[in-house]
Amino acid sequence: MDKKDTKDIHPHLPNPTSNNSSEKDSFATHVSEGFRAGQRIAKISVITLISIGIAELLMGYISGSVVATADGIDSMSDAMISFIVLVGLRFARRPANRMFQFGYHKVESFAAMVAAIGMIAIGIFIAYHSYEGLIHPRELQHPIPTMIVLAVAGAISLHRAFQMRNIANRYNLLSLKTDAKNSIKDGSASVLGFVSVLIATQFGFLQADAIGGMIIAGFIFSVSYVSLKQSSLILVDAWYNPTTVGRMKTLVEQKFAGDVTVRSIKLRQTGMISRAEIHVEMDGNKPLNDVEIVLLNTEKLVKSNMPSMDVIVVVPHAQRKK
Repeated sequence: MDKKDTKDIHPHLPNPTSNNSSEKDSFATHVSEGFRAGQRIAKISVITLISIGIAELLMGYISGSVVATADGIDSMSDAMISFIVLVGLRFARRPANRMFQFGYHKVESFAAMVAAIGMIAIGIFIAYHSYEGLIHPRELQHPIPTMIVLAVAGAISLHRAFQMRNIANRYNLLSLKTDAKNSIKDGSASVLGFVSVLIATQFGFLQADAIGGMIIAGFIFSVSYVSLKQSSLILVDAWYNPTTVGRMKTLVEQKFAGDVTVRSIKLRQTGMISRAEIHVEMDGNKPLNDVEIVLLNTEKLVKSNMPSMDVIVVVPHAQRKK
């Protein structure tokens, strides 16, 4: 049977002999653009957070506000985390080499894990400092300037955080998603600080300042837990995603209705990109050319519907005897 005859078996499928370099180039460009956009917003994040942190620490020192000091420390720690993310994204862009044969994409996940650990340490410090303020509350000085600084800091942080989240979601960057969540938390903490100072000064409930600091510590712990869990699972190749597996299985079996059965699908996430190993069953008497067509078209089918799947390995098996 010649190749023309084998192509007629599945005329509705794309031609596996066609050059798919444009698809690969398009995905590679998407990945590269993602890393560049991530680096740009991470640089802006570092500069912005350092400026906000310095302003809040100065205001906390002048006014004696625990929550302003806690928010300032939080902002400085977020700047450190954004810097770690920036370094991780720079490494992730490096091409594969002799030692890192699958590339440096997991460095991005490792950066997210380091950032989460740093957040836990900062959260413990803020919780302890806030506890001291709760036990020994004191009257705040210069409450109006303190509230203005916190309000402005919150507005800037939230605006930058949502910009970062949009980029992280568009390019599926785990470390940038972590940084975006952290930045949303930072902006929310500044708003909370504003409310705490307002209650402490206008209603005479001095402990509200320290309580605000403790809530900020709680924010930090919650974000760090989610980020630490997700990045750790990726680093140890643990990925349970039945939705993606089900969609992939349906795509393949509907396209090759009656000819191919999906035996199993194994997924591996490396940060921005993912890999899949698809085991399929087909007639053991099928000619080799037919099998090759099925394997190539399965790969193209999945990649065209799931662009984040960078590597697709299709393993054929003879159908089990019933």
